[in-house]
Amino acid sequence: MIRYHGSPITPDYAALEVLKRGHAMVSFANQQQVNLAFEKGQGVALDNGAFSLWGKGQKVDAQAYLEWVSVWRKHPAFEWHLIPDIIDGSEKENSNLIETWPLDDAISVPVWHLNESMDKLGWLIDEYPRVAFGSAGEFAQIGTPPWWRRMAEAMEVACDSDGMPKTKLHGLRQMDPEVFSVIPYHSVDSTNVGRNIGIDDRWTGPYVPPSKDVRALCIRDICNNHASAWRWNRAGIQRNLELLG
Repeated sequence: MIRYHGSPITPDYAALEVLKRGHAMVSFANQQQVNLAFEKGQGVALDNGAFSLWGKGQKVDAQAYLEWVSVWRKHPAFEWHLIPDIIDGSEKENSNLIETWPLDDAISVPVWHLNESMDKLGWLIDEYPRVAFGSAGEFAQIGTPPWWRRMAEAMEVACDSDGMPKTKLHGLRQMDPEVFSVIPYHSVDSTNVGRNIGIDDRWTGPYVPPSKDVRALCIRDICNNHASAWRWNRAGIQRNLELLG
């Protein structure tokens, strides 16, 4: 499974240590490390910034985002980008954004929000080589019992009778071993490194690394070294006994 580490990760020397050994996700809403990500990352995905902008009461400027993606898609490290979406938008609004997006489906990834219909999920699974899962509405809090019940429903649509995903699945903000050890994601992302390396009161004791680049590597390795699910085994939130790790 591919782990995309979200930027910014500050200072830059800490970002360098993480990105030169892994994959990066850069948000349209926070672009200051885009050059570093493409220069040093093994591969880069572009986030439309909808979640960050939604927190500020704003929406994605789809035309400006399209122009930004059109520049970076030419770079050899570019892998894919998210189609613009509206976090609290209606299913019709978000479906329209997907249907009218002009770029190639091979690099364009639609977001299915957990509060949208299973019919829409089925459409996206059938039509796109990769689908991103976004937690929204009453399922906004990842890992809660309602969230897990909804994900179980979604997996029955997204996976075949053997539990194998019908297309590549990406978990937005889901780089959590408790999640990806159960859900058969092809990739996940998180800004966990960038958010936590600077919170000093979380790093205490005589053996705690003082430098932020080492802190960043510690957080990265916690997720990178954990085994991920290869199929949906219908065990739900229980520990996945098919994994060795």
